[in-house]
Amino acid sequence: MRLAVLTLALLAGVSLAQAEPVQVTARPITEFQIGRKETRFGPLEFVGGLELTSGARNFGSFSALRFRDSNGQFMGVSDDGFWFFGRIIRDAEGRPSGVEDFSLEPILDALGDQRHDKRDVDAESLALTGDTVTVGFERTHRVVQYKLRPGAMGRTLSQIPFLIPRNELRDNRGIEALMKAPEKGALGSALVAVTERSLDAQGNLFAAVLSGPRKGLFSVVRHDPFDVSDGAFLPNGDLLLLERSYAFPTGVGLRLRRIAGADIKPGAVVDGPIWFTADMTYQIDNMEGLDVWRRADGKTAVSLISDDNGSIFQRNLYLEFVLAE
Repeated sequence: MRLAVLTLALLAGVSLAQAEPVQVTARPITEFQIGRKETRFGPLEFVGGLELTSGARNFGSFSALRFRDSNGQFMGVSDDGFWFFGRIIRDAEGRPSGVEDFSLEPILDALGDQRHDKRDVDAESLALTGDTVTVGFERTHRVVQYKLRPGAMGRTLSQIPFLIPRNELRDNRGIEALMKAPEKGALGSALVAVTERSLDAQGNLFAAVLSGPRKGLFSVVRHDPFDVSDGAFLPNGDLLLLERSYAFPTGVGLRLRRIAGADIKPGAVVDGPIWFTADMTYQIDNMEGLDVWRRADGKTAVSLISDDNGSIFQRNLYLEFVLAE
């Protein structure tokens, strides 16, 4: 009987691994720049943030974040090979005050098995298209798709070509950002991939439009010492890139850069203006995930999440901004 159940589950692409409900403690962050009440940073207004902790063994290492609706339901992947789901809750002033309905479940392979080798589970990027979830992995470089089934995400449905020459992808500097473009923009709902630090002969980042009318390779200018860690499209079709840096002893840095969507096309080398830069005098950590989404109040939110690398010296942070009027 057990064998029959297992066979049916594998054929249906359903995981037998149970989603794990996780209790999350959230400490509100009311100031983005430490000790300052300033809320305006470039074209963004800081709303608030959360420092997230949990006793769950697999909590943390968050590498990508996407919101599923305007009420704060989100999902993401960790570079330890887990999906995570939850919802942001708010106080009376609309500021993030906590996380509820948080759960973890393992990312499964094409056979419905959970892998444990870091080379196989290093999920770094995520895109949502309807009920299809596309994930980019580093080390064992691949872009794969799943059906969106919170609580039973199931096995891999398919791999898709990522166009960037595999031999050009650095071991731990591969496809770090994977985004779906707006339907009405120049890219026509295309999937777009940008690498963290896989460089061409000119020192630019390899990138690709994976589908749609502008399918093909392009490059993103790299400005040392920052590397791309995620991206998301703005409502007008421009691409917002999250970049981070690290140096001893100054610590981590964060930067947001806007790329004009109209510039993204095969053979192009793209660059754009910096929205703002932050260092350790701000409430940041190893910022890995970015999403742009429409809140229930109609405002366009820009949300970031950090990867604590499983270290007691780092934090899991959620930061939320809105596009200023």
